[in-house]
Amino acid sequence: MNSTAPLDVGDHQHATFPEGLDLECGVHLAPVDVAYRTYGTLSAKRDNAIVVCHAFTGDQYVADIHPLTGKPGWWGRMVGPGRPIDTNRFFVICMNVLGGCMGSTGPRSLRTDGKGNGTERWGTDFPPITIRDMVRAQHMLVRHLGIERLFAVVGGSMGGMQVLEWAVTYPHMMLAAMPIATAPYHSAQNIAFNEVGRQSIFADPDWHGGRYWQQGVVPARGLAVARMMAHITYLSEEALTRKFGRRVRKDPSNAQAPEASLSMFSDVFEVESYLRYQGSAFVRRFDANSYLTITRAMDWFDLAAEHDGELPAAFAGTPVRFCVVSFSSDWLFPTSSARYLVRALNQAAANVSFVEIDTDKGHDSFLLDEPDFDRTVRGFLCGVAEHAGLA
Repeated sequence: MNSTAPLDVGDHQHATFPEGLDLECGVHLAPVDVAYRTYGTLSAKRDNAIVVCHAFTGDQYVADIHPLTGKPGWWGRMVGPGRPIDTNRFFVICMNVLGGCMGSTGPRSLRTDGKGNGTERWGTDFPPITIRDMVRAQHMLVRHLGIERLFAVVGGSMGGMQVLEWAVTYPHMMLAAMPIATAPYHSAQNIAFNEVGRQSIFADPDWHGGRYWQQGVVPARGLAVARMMAHITYLSEEALTRKFGRRVRKDPSNAQAPEASLSMFSDVFEVESYLRYQGSAFVRRFDANSYLTITRAMDWFDLAAEHDGELPAAFAGTPVRFCVVSFSSDWLFPTSSARYLVRALNQAAANVSFVEIDTDKGHDSFLLDEPDFDRTVRGFLCGVAEHAGLA
């Protein structure tokens, strides 16, 4: 894979907070930019706002065309007029996470000299952040928009981690929370997968100690391998078998001969070609240092850590209504993790419902066509709206 110049993400809908943010690592980060997109109309009472939190490799373009890829938003099937998260009824906000590379402050951002002048990119000097830091930056943006209380916070995977952090850090600022395909901590297995991805980036000859942009390159091969590795975890064996099986690619000049007969190092199987495509497409829209920053934030996530390992204590007295959703074939964030979360919420006397969607599509099921999931999201939000008297 050829290295390319650093991506240019252009202008964004964003807010700048000159006062910055005190990060959990002890660093004061200032200024802080939060890039975001909104959909629908904020009601006169400002009581219909839903924050949608994106997953690890997502961004704020949840329901409109992505400026870099030209592809539809990552959750356009869920967010929009008449959709389960109905923008005829709700005002939806989606923000690029702190540490991201689509306009929010992150490793690609210019660090300032104390006088507001940008000098050079943060790169690997960007301070370590946590899921809580991400949520606190989102909270600043929500208050900036004049919203004192959210109707709901919804998200899947790493987005679900943010939902849980919202519920723990700002429980009185939201009516409802919908954590999807997630867990209250990152497992040892998931940390291990993330480390393989990070090491593949470090091993790329274009890594240059994380200052790759100074050479006009990106560690494209390592970043692509990291994406390929992660993407496998988002699927299930059944989904891969159904989509690709053991089918081999054919030589276009000889439909009878597999491509393997031409070269031992070409894409022999269709699943290999698929993964390579996923890797190369990802490199064009994501920054390697953001990959490192965000995976480490996920690894540190553990809601029970501040409560001597007692997860129910994190939700003590919560007024939030929860709907926890898992998928039967998700082995990255399995249903057992969701049940652990639900038991903790029950022990904390929280108002919680739990749904396991039966599917063979794996972790990415929340992004795919799953009618039972659509009905669950619509039903929960409509139920909360009815309970709250939202018109």
